[in-house]
Amino acid sequence: MNLDLTPLFRTSVGFDRMAQMMNQAHRIDRSNASYPPYNIENLEENKYQITLALAGFSQDDLDIVSENNTLIIRGKTNNDVERKYLHRGIATRSFERKFQLADHVKVTTAEMQNGLLHVQLMKEIPEAMKPRKISINNNDNKVIEDKPKIVKDHIA
Repeated sequence: MNLDLTPLFRTSVGFDRMAQMMNQAHRIDRSNASYPPYNIENLEENKYQITLALAGFSQDDLDIVSENNTLIIRGKTNNDVERKYLHRGIATRSFERKFQLADHVKVTTAEMQNGLLHVQLMKEIPEAMKPRKISINNNDNKVIEDKPKIVKDHIA
């Protein structure tokens, strides 16, 4: 399904990326939407953490890439040993999980600890884009100098 959001953006400038994100959201494969389970936390005002539960994965099984405001985390295990399970409740299948990042959000670190992958994110707004206070000049204090008078010499 492809949505035409053109009428919504006729009076807006620079919001075409939002339309692309909405179209991409409709194309997500819903079969893997719950694997692996994850949390997204707001740690501080501009600091975030994504935590994925990855039991059975090692650091070597994971690939983390950040490109075009998208964080992509891929996992693939090498289960070469064939086993006979009576019950298999721990999923170790390959996965690819994508997270859309807002503008100016950067991945700072990633750490694997006790079967949990912690990815730290920080929003860094460039100085040129931060709000700044504009002072208002007061014209009452402005001094206007008189123009010099032109004196004509009279010849007598």
